Amino acid sequence: MKKTLLIALYIAFWGTLILFALIIIGALSQVSDSENEISYFIKVMFSVVIIPAAFAFYTFYTFLFNRYLQKQQLHKAIAFGLSLAFISALLGNLSLYLLLDFNIECHKTSNFVAIPIMTFIGIIFGSIALVFKGFITWYKEIKLKEELLEKNHKTEMALVKSQLDPHFLFNTINNIDVLILKDPNEASSYLNKLSDIMRFMLFETKAGKIPLNNELLYIEKYIELQKIRTSNSNYVNYKIDGNPEGKHIAPMVFIPFIENAFKHTDNKKLENAINIHIQVQEDSTTLDCTNKFSNLRKQKVDSNGLGNELIQKRLHLIYPDSHSLETIQEDNQYHVTLSIPNEEV
Repeated sequence: MKKTLLIALYIAFWGTLILFALIIIGALSQVSDSENEISYFIKVMFSVVIIPAAFAFYTFYTFLFNRYLQKQQLHKAIAFGLSLAFISALLGNLSLYLLLDFNIECHKTSNFVAIPIMTFIGIIFGSIALVFKGFITWYKEIKLKEELLEKNHKTEMALVKSQLDPHFLFNTINNIDVLILKDPNEASSYLNKLSDIMRFMLFETKAGKIPLNNELLYIEKYIELQKIRTSNSNYVNYKIDGNPEGKHIAPMVFIPFIENAFKHTDNKKLENAINIHIQVQEDSTTLDCTNKFSNLRKQKVDSNGLGNELIQKRLHLIYPDSHSLETIQEDNQYHVTLSIPNEEV
């Protein structure tokens, strides 16, 4: 919900309450010309209505709903709600004592009438607060679900395009075709790797979480297939530190950055053109990926790949507030550092 609309609702609510109080004071003032009596009516209205209403409204709104009602702890919500309404009545009663300077005996007599009335007012305005908060929460959840559905749709479409990248597929098939005549055994090995990659893309990526070992194996095979296109043995450096056993992550989290590194490194004769380091720790896994590129070619993602914006949206959806992503572009190098939490399944 937009902040301006929320403020407008607050103003409308409290404006209506204050207007109601002023109307009552105005009506009572018609039967009295004494300024002392009018002042008396204002103080009574402030103590009996405004203070209990304000206290109950904001405590129900900020505390009771979030702490108990939203967690469906109905019995606790009722008990604490009645307690807060009674406290609001005590505050209003204290205000009566201070503002009207009641003598003790008179004040004791008024308690039998005033406290139940103010408790009831607290319950009424506390209930209004719960309805108000419930509506706002419901509205926010609807907007959030709509936003998540839209982002998920865009991300899924982008992932489908990335998984079925025709350039990678056709280039790999052509390279394997050339190898068949030169070295059939090696060609067969690469064909098996391509088959494993396609199987991973079509089946394993449907799961919410997969073993980290599977993701790393996919990356290794992807790199091996990319290396067919160059005779430079030092073109890519790939290193894994740590033990991935028993750890799980979302599928295809690291691979978009690695794909982009290969797409934007056009000179395959460079030494250490692409450096990929994955460090597996107890609670998190970190990707450090650096690739060299020419100043003549801007760092941008092809239409078949995942753009940085969609990659980041997907990360925010899967790992909200629990991942870190840093990208640096300088000195003809593009560096990505991504850290995500591991999960035990």
